[in-house]
Amino acid sequence: MRLPLTALPLLLATPAFADLPRVATDIAPVHSLVAQVMVGVGVPDLIVDPGASPHGYALRPSQARDLSQADAVFMVSHALTPWLEGPVDSLAGDALVVELLDAPGVNELMYRDQIAFGEDDHGAQDTHDDHAAADAHDDHDHAHEGVDAHAWLDPENARVWVQVIAEDLSSMDPDHADTYRANAAEAEARLADLQQDIAVRMAPLADVPFITFHDAYQYFEHRFGLSGVGAISLGDASAPSAARIAEIRELVTDRNVVCVFSEPQFNPALVETVASSSGLSTGVIDPVGASVTPGPDFYAEFLENVADAFQDCLSPS
Repeated sequence: MRLPLTALPLLLATPAFADLPRVATDIAPVHSLVAQVMVGVGVPDLIVDPGASPHGYALRPSQARDLSQADAVFMVSHALTPWLEGPVDSLAGDALVVELLDAPGVNELMYRDQIAFGEDDHGAQDTHDDHAAADAHDDHDHAHEGVDAHAWLDPENARVWVQVIAEDLSSMDPDHADTYRANAAEAEARLADLQQDIAVRMAPLADVPFITFHDAYQYFEHRFGLSGVGAISLGDASAPSAARIAEIRELVTDRNVVCVFSEPQFNPALVETVASSSGLSTGVIDPVGASVTPGPDFYAEFLENVADAFQDCLSPS
């Protein structure tokens, strides 16, 4: 059994802070992966407050300062946080900016804009290793057009990302390269165990249909074989139309949906409207870990909480 990351001894005595790269991250799941790689060396800054929606956010002065002081910024993608592109360009213009969705080997799923999800949606997978060499993602305005950015919900992607983070930090800070790489190897092993544990828990729920508040979970669904059949709101969490709500209600009946999930970041009224009219069970699921303390141990606890929410609402009563 592995000890929690926060219980690990420091691998090195931390030198003067000014000698270390200042690192900023966008959301808490990414912050956790970076923090795991930096154990014993330093602590990254978190830009988006825990529990806030990454789709729309206003920087606080302290967060703007963190960006302005950053030597490196690790983020999922501007497709997830389009509001962050301007501040990164203006405040962190000299920093290394890493969009993790660009990393070779990342599993990509296409953005779903339909109301009812079909079986084919779960096969719409791509990886950057499959792209032609000429498609080098130089144009960030178009690199992820049509790609769902909620990629941190697949622990396979997290395993890719810790290696990317370690190599980028090693290039910036070669004095601590061995530490970054050792930490990444340990993190990857923990993520593999986490993935195996969740796969066992999710296996009995594979054919149970459900609806989520917004379409943020297809990476988790795809990795663990779950059967999401629709979402009240699109993947950008934009407000749904009355017509979409009406179609979701029909979908509940047509697909024998057993559970509808709300999220702590959004008003649950729409979920209650759908559930109350159909007698559905309801659950609360959180794609960014609002209730989890940021830090190295965050990612595992967060993903276990997502699994708990599915298990609680989809298991036979």
